[in-house]
Amino acid sequence: MATVPVTDATFEAEVVNADIPVVVDFWAEWCGPCRQIGPALEELSAEYEGKVKIVKINVDQDQAAAAQLGVRGIPALFLFKDGKVVSNKVGAAPKAALQAWISEAL
Repeated sequence: MATVPVTDATFEAEVVNADIPVVVDFWAEWCGPCRQIGPALEELSAEYEGKVKIVKINVDQDQAAAAQLGVRGIPALFLFKDGKVVSNKVGAAPKAALQAWISEAL
């Protein structure tokens, strides 16, 4: 399964009300580190299929969710479980570090 694009309008349905944990990637097209972790998130999305959903929200187009969570820098990753943030991480990281972070938070 590929990462799922999310907007402010679909955030609650896709993230808060999800029946499995969700990793939210706040990113922007112009952000180099965001583009750097994109392929790793796509791979992790396939590896965690059915266990964790990975979604991406473009902060240039949708700012409400980012503002609500206090996002100040991107990429910003938030892990939601049962509708609540259980962990967050700012900045780019290699795939192995992202995988360890997700596994640890579960």
